[in-house]
Amino acid sequence: MHIVIMGCGRVGATLATKLQTNGHSVAIIDRDEKAFRILPDDFEGIKVHGIGFDRRSLERARCDEAIAFAAVAGGDNSNIIAARAARQLYGIRNVVARIYDPKRAEVYERLGIATVPTARWTTNQMLTRLIPGQSAREFQDISGNVSMLACDFHPSWVGTTLADLEKLTASRVAFVTRYGEGSLPRRDYRIQEEDIVHLTLETEREAEVSALLTHQFEEDAE
Repeated sequence: MHIVIMGCGRVGATLATKLQTNGHSVAIIDRDEKAFRILPDDFEGIKVHGIGFDRRSLERARCDEAIAFAAVAGGDNSNIIAARAARQLYGIRNVVARIYDPKRAEVYERLGIATVPTARWTTNQMLTRLIPGQSAREFQDISGNVSMLACDFHPSWVGTTLADLEKLTASRVAFVTRYGEGSLPRRDYRIQEEDIVHLTLETEREAEVSALLTHQFEEDAE
């Protein structure tokens, strides 16, 4: 998969390196050509010297082929403009922006752009939001037996009720987030596109449930 990153600081370089290590194609954009020096010598991705929300820079980074876009430059305004450009101009679904101001983060979450405030940022959290088919662990109890996942879904799961979801995954829905706003819906609530469903389940079943949710929904599984 091809992924584009705007910002070649410590965060951007770490993301680019990990993504390449995991076998993905990577392009990284920065307005300061010297910033690319932080990348390892074996980095094989595309380095684009330019502005991350300029269409020419985005084209050179092959945004038309990208499945994800991460905006992790040093300023909120640049990050959110670049994130919106990636979403609106190229239809990239998995778009994440690092935001310093938590009030802004809430606003942009409601616009459908995932944001990661620096206070709770980790490379692993960013990676799970960028790569389709991965769910982010948000909580684990002190014993390590129970976890809560923010789940990604195959599009075919849209329209499934929470009751059916719980039955098929042998888990419980803690709450649902839509455009940055959490709610405690009834069990007949149907999953909609862009929903983030927070599931509680046994930690040992995380990989199994994540794999199930990112494959074609089959009614016969009931």
